[in-house]
Formats: sequence, C-alpha cells, structure tokens
Amino acid sequence: MKNIWKNYKMTILLLLGIIAGVVIGFVAKEKALVLKPLGTLFLNMLFVVIVPLIFLNVTTAISKMKSPKRLGKIMGSIVGVFLLTSIVAVLVGFFSARVVKLVSTEDSEKILASISSSDELVEEEMNLGERTVNLITVDDFSKLLTKGNIIALLVFSLAVGIAINMSGEKGEAFKNVLISANDVMGNVIKLIMYYAPIGLGSYIASFIASFDSEVGKDLVNGFLTTFVVYCVVFLIYFFIVYTIFAFIGGGKKGVKNFWKNVWPSAVTAFGTCSSAACIPVNIQTCKKIGVSDDIAETTVPLGTSFHKDGSIIGSVYKLMFLAYLFGIGFATTGEILGVLGVALLANLLVTAIPIGGGTISEMLIITMMGFPAGALPLLTVIATIIDAPATVLNVVGDDVSSMMVARIVDGKNWINGEKEPVKIDKNKKK
Repeated sequence: MKNIWKNYKMTILLLLGIIAGVVIGFVAKEKALVLKPLGTLFLNMLFVVIVPLIFLNVTTAISKMKSPKRLGKIMGSIVGVFLLTSIVAVLVGFFSARVVKLVSTEDSEKILASISSSDELVEEEMNLGERTVNLITVDDFSKLLTKGNIIALLVFSLAVGIAINMSGEKGEAFKNVLISANDVMGNVIKLIMYYAPIGLGSYIASFIASFDSEVGKDLVNGFLTTFVVYCVVFLIYFFIVYTIFAFIGGGKKGVKNFWKNVWPSAVTAFGTCSSAACIPVNIQTCKKIGVSDDIAETTVPLGTSFHKDGSIIGSVYKLMFLAYLFGIGFATTGEILGVLGVALLANLLVTAIPIGGGTISEMLIITMMGFPAGALPLLTVIATIIDAPATVLNVVGDDVSSMMVARIVDGKNWINGEKEPVKIDKNKKK
C-alpha cells in the first residue's frame, strides 16, 4: 500500500480533485461558478511558465549535445516518428468516420438554410503564405514572450541552442546560466503541481456549471454520434495503439514503464484540455519512463506544436462531419488522399491552448474543402465536445514518440539506461 501511494500519489490526488470537481459541478450547478477563480489561478500559473520553460528546455537540451551527429540524429528521428504516428492517426480517423456516419444528410437543407455563406470572409481571414510566416516568425522580440507564438518561440530556441554550440568555449558561460535557470524552473513546476488537485477540481467544477448544451435540434444527434465514436476511437488508440508504440520503443519493459508513469500527464491533459499546460508534467513523465533528458526536452515541446494525434483524428472528424452534412462523398483515391492531406496540414495550425486553439485549422478545412464559412461554429462545437480526449491523445502521443525516438537514437537497450556509443572517425582523430 505504501509503495502504491508513493508511486501514484500525484495521480490519485489529481483524480480525486477531478472527481470532486465533477460532483460539485453537477450538484451545485451555477453555485460552482464561485470556484472558477481557483481554476483560472491554476491555469494562469501553468501558462506563465510556458514561455521560459520551452525556451530553457529546448535551448539547454540542444546546447548540451556536444555531438552535432547526435543533434542531427535526434531531430531527424523526431521528424520521422512524428510523420509515421501522424499518418497512423489520420488513417484511423478517416476509416472510423467511414464506418459510422457522423451526421445524417436528411437535415442538410434545413441546416444549410440557417448557414450564411461568406467566401469573402474566408479569403480575407486565411492567407496561407502569410499565416505560415506568422506561425514561425514574429516581427518583434517581445512577441516571443507570449504563449500565442509557441512555434516561433521553438524556432528561436532551436537557433539559440545551435548558436551556443557554434560558440564553443565562449558560449559555455551563457549555457551554464540557462542550465541553472532551467533547474530553478523545474522546482517552480513542482510548487505549482502541489496546487494541481485543487486547481483542476475547481476548473472542472466551474466548467460543468457554465456548460451550455443548447444546440440546434437537427444537429444534436450528429454531435452526439461524433462524440461517442470519438470516445470509442480514443479508448482504442489510448490503450491499444499507444501500447504497441511503447512496445516498439522499449519492448516489454518500455510498456511497463509507460503505463506506470503516464497517468499524471494523461490526467492533467484531461483536466486542463491544454497541451501547452502539460509540457512541464509531460517532460517529467518521459524522463521517469527512462528517456534521456535531451530527447525528452526536445521531443515534448516540439510535439506540443507539431505532433497531435488527437487533433489529427479530430480534424478528420470535422471534415467528414461537414462532408456528410452537405452530401459530399469521397470516392476516388485522389479525393481520399486530399482529405488526409488537409487533415494533416490543419493539424499543424492547431495551437496548444484550451477551447479555441483549433480555430485557425478549422478555417483552413473550410477554405481548402470549399465549405461555407458559416459552418465554422459547427466545427467549434465538435472541437469543444472532443477537446478533453483529444488533448489526452495529443499529450500521451508525445510520450510514446519520445520512446521511439530514444529507440532510434540510443539503441534498443536505452530503456536499461544504456546508450548506443557514438562512432568516432579514426581518420579525423589522427
């Protein structure tokens, strides 16, 4: 019993906090809104450390890589693993949405009548080239210090880390300052997590109390079907697909370590609906599983922006929901590949924040598939009802991805603390 409490204390406390929040939300109803400030306090504490955490983690992780070969191998492995797992996610989403019709087209005329098409609005709001530039860069340093520009911050952090390595001995002093700051930030996270059970419970209670379930009667069945199907796929993906990925990454011991340590990340993701808020917890989870510091501190921040299994499946469901609604079929191979491509591209534009983080990607879906702009609120509803399970898949997907990256970079015995030796060029040594 003592060992169970020691190993799972935080998980148990987090679960108790969430359960208490659910009960309070349903029983107290609007009275539970008084707890909203406590939940907001928890989120604000997490959000305020995101920028320094990402910068310090990514920069120090790369600056510690003495071997350019290891840095290149880690980054190459991350790209390969993210691409592979994203393809698996988009295929699972597409075929599950083909098996079960998410919404009936019988109501199409009535629903279309209530949707005002505005192609001009879409064109004005969505310029893919400008959106891409704004996604990876900012025009002022101060803008890097906001959680709304995480991808630009990642690009800057990668550049600083590489620059430290290029500076050699002259960059050591700066690197040591960043390493020290990173250690301090780790302790700040620990302090915040002491408040997590209260903060999460309060957040859930106030969310339930303020939840508005009034939607159009013609769409209720469609939304309900989408939610149920997504939850079934979520359970299959979470327990089966991620177990397979964990086994690929670390064998039987990898599976054991994964399921022993993943719960704090999963519970925090479910409670906050924010991948960004989970970065601190998720990095610690990867390290407890056995992933080396440099891989964990690079994979998780990059994964938060570029690798989201749950959001990919969600993007497919949003796209297929509108396709069924407007009576559009995808029969040819080219059309199917187009759907999968749009879903993957839309995933890159999902930001790591709670409800509303997918608005840019939803506009991309509407634009590229030619749907009416008035359909955006429908996608927002879908994003809202699947947000919690989608965030869990987004976050936990980075854990198994880090394990597979470790398998590639550090060899098959990484789970036992052994690293694949770096090959030295004998001719260069001479």
